[in-house]
This record gives sequence, structure tokens and C-alpha cells, in this order.
Amino acid sequence: MGASRTAAVFGAYGHTGRFVVAELLKRGFVPVLCGRDAHRLKTLARGTGLDVRVASAGDAASLDDALAGTAAVINCAGPFASTTAPVIEAALRARIPYLDVAAEIEANLDTFADFAGRAREAGAVIVPAMAFFGGLGDLLATAAMGDWTQADSAHIAYALSSWHPTAGTRLSGAVSRKRRGNCRLRYTGGRWEHRTDAPPTLQWSFPEPTGPRPVVGEFTMADVVTVASHLSIPDVTTYMTADAARDVTSPDTPAPAAADESGRSGQTFLVDAVVRSGDTERRAVARGQDIYAVTAPLVVEALDRVLTGRTRTVGVASAGAMFDALGFLRALAPRITVELHP
Repeated sequence: MGASRTAAVFGAYGHTGRFVVAELLKRGFVPVLCGRDAHRLKTLARGTGLDVRVASAGDAASLDDALAGTAAVINCAGPFASTTAPVIEAALRARIPYLDVAAEIEANLDTFADFAGRAREAGAVIVPAMAFFGGLGDLLATAAMGDWTQADSAHIAYALSSWHPTAGTRLSGAVSRKRRGNCRLRYTGGRWEHRTDAPPTLQWSFPEPTGPRPVVGEFTMADVVTVASHLSIPDVTTYMTADAARDVTSPDTPAPAAADESGRSGQTFLVDAVVRSGDTERRAVARGQDIYAVTAPLVVEALDRVLTGRTRTVGVASAGAMFDALGFLRALAPRITVELHP
């Protein structure tokens, strides 16, 4: 298999990383298993013949060795506040595309702020937040926009049947909270606000059969970063069903457990993306199973499009800016089903 189908996966042995490795193999890529824990890498690689390369975000030389001879790198290793910049730097040195699955808002903002100019000048491709949070909502909002060049507001509401967080989710959340001083973020009027008040609880009318559900409003996730990075929409808000919000913040909620042979949990999701202009509303809806597992087809489809030249720009760009949003979403069937309501 040529280098053009070889992809380094940094954090390959993590919960999401394992799904990404499996998806790469399914799609005919050759994953190179990378991370700082040699034992976990060797355990993951046992019986597969896959290459193992021990590397740490704090050791630039080890990252250079890990990416040598690969066509691209997918960063699955959180907390991304620590790994994003070093792995992007290594990708720029290696002159290969970089993609990550970061849901940390601050890390996503840093990627756009710190690397946009350099990546554009180098003709490099950097796609942050190419995951359930960040990538999927951005693709849905972009598809819903259709021929609109601007809108008044975008609203992305998540209905999760439950949310059993991984250890990585808990750690990344703690890092994000520390970085913003336990404030919450809100994007309104075309700028970011740090808020200290409690987010509102309200009702969101999801498409049937889910229907109206209580949600935590202004439950700001990576989609707000990605949508605002390229769509002319001054107010972007995300919402989470109240039960799922309680799940992810409770210290007693267990980690996700496999419910089928692929390792997916039984969690189901519905993502309702609505863009509004005046009195007119457009909507795109996605449904699927397991928010961690579904990140794998998202980021691997993105990788395939990058390596085959099916991109719209260079530099740092979100999923909706980098790819044909509607075509990308249709390519995810049947694991994600999408409906458009123009």
C-alpha cells in the first residue's frame, strides 16, 4: 500500500481513536498507530501487522518520526489544549494535512487564531473539530443555508438518548473550564462573550418522533466555533437535552459500554440545525447512533476527500468551509441519515 493511503493516528488507543483506526482499515487506509503509551499501542496492534510509533506532544523529534512517510495525520489525543499545536507543527514540517476530532472550544479557537495565516501561506490543509461536535453541526448548518449568503441566527440542538462520557471527555471538559475560569462562552452579535450566569433551560421542538424536549440553552459546543468561522451569521447557539446535560456533568455516570460487535454504545442522537433569516427558517436534521463512534466516519470521509483533492480551500477551515456540505453528508449514509427542510 502506497504512502498516499497511510495515515498516522495520534492517540490511536483512545476510545475514539480505536473507532478511527477501525474505520481507516474498513476504507482501505493503512493506519500508523501513534501515541505516548508504548504498551497500549502494542496491545492495539497485536495481530494486525500495523506500524507502532511512540510519540509525545512534548517531544517534537518523536512527532517527526511518527509522521514520517505518512500522507496525513488525524489527532485523536486529548486534552487538545496540549496536543493540537505540537501535532499541527509536526504536520506543517512534514508537509502533510492535519485533521483532529477536538471538541474543546478553546483549542479550536486557538487553531484558527494561531495557524490560519501560516497554513494558508504554505498551502496546507488543517481541519479542526472534524467530529460529532464541530464537524457534523457545521455541515448541517452549511447545508441548511443552501443559497443564502448570510442569516440572522443559527441554532443547533442535540437530542441524545443519554451521554455516558469517556475519560477523555471528562478531562477535556476540566481543561476547558480551567482555561475560561469556570465561565461559559456565548457567541452573539458576532463576538464571544464570557458569561457567569446560569444557562437558560427551555423547550426545543425536535422533529418527530422526538418532539418537544427540555434543553439547556447556550450549551456552547465546538459547532459554534466552526459555524462562526465561515458563515455570515452573527448569533450561533447550541442546545443540549437536559437529561444528557445532567449525564455528562454527573460524576456518577459510567463510561460508554459496547452494545454491538463494532463497539458502539446503544446511545442514539438527533441533531437539529436551524438557520433563520427574518421570518424564514431552513432546517437540516441528522440521526444516528453513538456520538463517539460516528466521529470515525466523519473524520475518515474528510481524510479521503482531502487526499483526493475534493476540497474547497487551503489553510485552516472547518468541515463546512472545506467540503461540499451536502455531498459530504450524503456520503455518510447509512450511519448518519440526513433530512433537509428548505
